[in-house]
Amino acid sequence: MPRYTQREFEKWIIDEDQDILILHKPSGIAVQSASVAAMDLENLAKAYLKGGYVGVVHRLDQPVEGLILFAKNKKAASFLDRQIAKGEMKKEYFALCADCQDPSMKKERSTLEDYLLRDGRNHTSMVVPKGTPGAKRALLEYDVIKRAEKPDPRALLHIRLMTGRYHQIRVQLSHIGLPILGDTRYGETGCAPESGAMALCAAALSFIHPGTGQKVQEVMIPQNDVFLPFLDIIKTEMAKGKGISGS
Repeated sequence: MPRYTQREFEKWIIDEDQDILILHKPSGIAVQSASVAAMDLENLAKAYLKGGYVGVVHRLDQPVEGLILFAKNKKAASFLDRQIAKGEMKKEYFALCADCQDPSMKKERSTLEDYLLRDGRNHTSMVVPKGTPGAKRALLEYDVIKRAEKPDPRALLHIRLMTGRYHQIRVQLSHIGLPILGDTRYGETGCAPESGAMALCAAALSFIHPGTGQKVQEVMIPQNDVFLPFLDIIKTEMAKGKGISGS
C-alpha cells in the first residue's frame, strides 16, 4: 500500500468543524484496517487531529474513491449513527460498468432489491434467496445516464444507495450483468481499466449536522482517470438537480 503523508491528507479535507471531518478519499487507501500499524484513513485522521477522537461513521471499499465522513466526538458519532440506522443519511454514486448491452435495459430509474449474504472468510457478498439465514435486505436505485456504443460497451450509472450492505453496489450490479469496471472481485475478466482504479465514486452525501441541526450537502466530481471521458455528462447530470437536492 502506498505511504501517504499528512500534507497529502490535508489536501483531501473538504470540510471540517468541531464536530465533523469530511474528506475526499482517493481510491487505494482503506478507511480502516485490521492492523493497528497499517496506513489507513482513520489513522491518518488521528494523526491530523493529534490523537483526538475519530469516529468512523461509514465506510468505502478500499478501491473506491469518494466522500467520507468522520465524527470528531462521541456525541456527534452517536447522532450520525442514528441517522444511518434510520436511513436518513443519503449517499449517491457514479459507476462505469461493463454494459451487458441488453436492449431491454431501461434508461429511466430502476430499483434493485436483493438479499445479500456476507462471507467473512472470503471477504465477499452474494445475492441469495429471501429468508436465507443471515441475509440482509439490500436496496438501491439507479439511472442509466449513458450507454457507449460498440466496440466500447460501457454504461454510466447514477446510483442512490438506500441501504449500506457489504460490497452492496458491486454485488447487485454484477448480479444483473453490469459489473463495475476495475472490480476484479465481482467483475468480468479483462474489464479493468488501464489505470487499475475501480470505476465507482461516492459523489454525493447528505445528512443533518450533529451540532447545528442544519442539512449538510456535499458533492464532488470523480477524480479517477476512468471517468475522464464522461466528466461533462456527470457535471450535466449533477447540475440538473438530480443529485442529492433532487432525490
